[in-house]
Order: sequence, then structure tokens, then C-alpha cells
Amino acid sequence: MYMMRRRAWRSLLCALVSATTLAATSCGAAKDGSAADEAERAAPAAKLGAVIKPVPAEQWKAMVAAGMVRPGCPVTEASQLRRVEVNYVDFKGRDQRGHLIVNADTAKTAARIFTKLHDAEFPIKRMEGVENYDGDTLLSLRADNTSGYNCRRPDQINAPVMESPHANGRAIDINPVENPWMDVRCDCWSPSAEFSKRTPGPGKILRGGPVWQIFKNEGWIWQNIPVPDYMHFDTGYPSTPYKESQRVG
Repeated sequence: MYMMRRRAWRSLLCALVSATTLAATSCGAAKDGSAADEAERAAPAAKLGAVIKPVPAEQWKAMVAAGMVRPGCPVTEASQLRRVEVNYVDFKGRDQRGHLIVNADTAKTAARIFTKLHDAEFPIKRMEGVENYDGDTLLSLRADNTSGYNCRRPDQINAPVMESPHANGRAIDINPVENPWMDVRCDCWSPSAEFSKRTPGPGKILRGGPVWQIFKNEGWIWQNIPVPDYMHFDTGYPSTPYKESQRVG
């Protein structure tokens, strides 16, 4: 019944705002630069679709100040990225609104994926830009933050910068606490080993499970490195522009 009510609200919203909403993925394909920002922020999260827009100037400044954009990184201009605002369900079953920063060519597929994750009621702890953690990947992981773009600082780089999916905005880490990775630099689970076993549980990603399948259908790859990295999906390595032809479902 809950899902029926949610879909009914979504259908009603689509009918009411189809003339002005530029990027509600439940009504159709997301488009860049939504003009409905303020109206959508004022509405309850459950009534909103995914919205793709340019990275706000203040957020870009914060990313630069945090060292997430610097000489030698593949992203040098805000126009290369997009802010994808999406609904998600938290661990208490409540609708929340978060966002991902991803490459412009990856925005539509990310919007579709997280719309499906929301509809499946897959729980996510939080979702915000890594600049809120001063660009520190480890702090973001420990906060159980789901995130995308970050040209990581030199002591946290896991791949050559120009080839890195995260540094290109074509990778997403989901629920890092529930889905840790094995850091070979310390031979330890990061951010912790608490949920390192791949047994079913809230917010965990399992091979063959719904989260894995949703990403796979969009052409994304799970834990695309030689060691366990359960939080991580990317569109390929070395990172190259995402193409809609990668979709298989």
C-alpha cells in the first residue's frame, strides 16, 4: 500500500509539473539545469523525482578549497560535472533528499539508478558532497556517506589520477560502513571490518542482489579492482565517458 501511495503521488506530480520540471526522471529522462530548484526544495521528498543541475557556484568553490579540484586532476571546470539530487530511504524507512556530484556524461544514468534504489526502498545512511568532509575520503567513509566525485588527495589515491573513476566523476561509493573495502596499504578493512562478511543485512550490497542488478543493468561494474571493494561501482577503468549503449536492461 505504501508503494502504491508513493507511485500515485509521483504520477500526480508528473501531471502537475511536466511543463516546468526539467529533470524528473520518473516522468522521463533527466535533463541538465533544472529551473525548479526552490519549489522542489520546499516540497516533501517523497513527491520529488531526480533532478540534474549544474554544480552550484558555492559548492564548486568549496570543492576547490577542499583540494578536490587542483592542477593535475582530470576535472578542471564546474561544467564537467553535474549535481544529481535524488530521493533515498534512510535506515528508519523515512524519505530523505540527498545529492551526488558526478561527471556530466554520467548524470542521467546515476539519476535512473538512484530512482530505482529509492523505489526498491534500499536504505542509505547519508548522501552529500565530500567537500563537507574537507575532501577527506576516509572521513566521508567513516560517516557512512554515499558519494561520487572526488579527485582524492595524494595520500588517499587508489589509482592514477587521470585514470581514476572517482577523479573523473564516474564512480559511486554506497554505504561504506556496511560495504567496506580492503585497503592493501594497511591490510585492513576501511572504514571498519564490522560488516566485512557478505551476509544479508540492511544497506549491504551482495552479488546478484537488487543493488548489484540495478547497476549492472545500467552498465556499471561492481568493485572494479583486484581486492574486495564492496561499496564501489564505476563505469569502467581507465575512466572513459559513459555511453547510453552500456545499458543492458
